[in-house]
Amino acid sequence: MASSSKTNQMEVPEAKAAMDKFKTEVAGELGVNLKEGYNGDLTSKEAGSIGGEMVRRMIKAQEETMSNQ
Repeated sequence: MASSSKTNQMEVPEAKAAMDKFKTEVAGELGVNLKEGYNGDLTSKEAGSIGGEMVRRMIKAQEETMSNQ
């Protein structure tokens, strides 16, 4: 893993567009108004719900992948 002073830097920069799309889809499903660019007007609860749901879905996808091997 490359060291960096930014903690929110993507490990695989090529995946940024896909992650942004994923985040937008999850936010829409949760009813959170996520817009392009700065979203500093989101509450901590709204931002956390987006991130938490993304993590749940990624873990589920990985578990399904692992169980099919």
